[in-house]
Amino acid sequence: MINKLVSRIRKMNAPIVVGLDPMMKYVPEYIKKAAFTEFGETLEGAAEAVWQYNKGIVDAISDLVPAVKPQIAMYEQFGIPGLAAFKKTVDYCKEKELVVIGDIKRGDIGSTSEAYAVGHLGRVQVGSNTFCGFDEDFVTVNPYLGSDGVNPFIKVCKEEKKGIFVLVKTSNPSSGEFQDRLVDGRPLYEIVGEKVAEWGEECMGDTYSYVGAVVGATYPEQGKVLRRIMPKAFILVPGYGAQGGKGADLVHFFNEDGLGAVINSSRGIIAAYQQERYGQYGEKNYAEASRAAVLDMKEDIAQALALR
Repeated sequence: MINKLVSRIRKMNAPIVVGLDPMMKYVPEYIKKAAFTEFGETLEGAAEAVWQYNKGIVDAISDLVPAVKPQIAMYEQFGIPGLAAFKKTVDYCKEKELVVIGDIKRGDIGSTSEAYAVGHLGRVQVGSNTFCGFDEDFVTVNPYLGSDGVNPFIKVCKEEKKGIFVLVKTSNPSSGEFQDRLVDGRPLYEIVGEKVAEWGEECMGDTYSYVGAVVGATYPEQGKVLRRIMPKAFILVPGYGAQGGKGADLVHFFNEDGLGAVINSSRGIIAAYQQERYGQYGEKNYAEASRAAVLDMKEDIAQALALR
């Protein structure tokens, strides 16, 4: 799957992933009204509104970007109907040939991590049959429990030719409370980055590993260091746009081949119509606003890479 991601980035000249992180405050009123008319103001109604909202965005951007990243918490808040909307979103994106990164941030002891890995990336045995659960192409993984929590994901990645992105230096302001702590004189995120490189050595695609890393756009200097530590790891970079990251901040996340990173924007794309810059589209044309925001993001990143 890492080969497919690289191929699609090259084909579209867009190292971009759109975060499908729906919140009800982003969903246009006419979509909510239609969903609530059919299902009532219920969890089912909310899930239907989220699904229809996602579908409109995916239809508008699927020819521009190689990948999407649905954040499962935004669906789980609506219970079982929300998870059904998550699965419908994953399946629809794959029909559109998009690479799907499930932002699930799982990580636990071995047997629990194995179940997470099987449920999201692999196949579960039911009697004499096997079934895919959520069937994403990549997922995000929390490494806090060490190799016990990560190795089950790597095992499934090898079997299914899929991938993971391990949290290394996240974009949130308090990430440094733990991630920047010095261990033997070095910040912890560097040590985690070295483990990512080590884990990745055992499952390589053609040029990059199935094991990638998450490094926030809000920490470009750390990204420069981690790029050197993990030369064969793709870096998923959240924090573009709404969290303050700009194309000029991101060039150090890329290798000399112009690859090695994929930049995520979530609400900056999916809620673009609520921004003054795209306000002329209005909520009826929210998907067109998202498309315009993707095109602007592509141009910003391309210009930054051309100038480095």
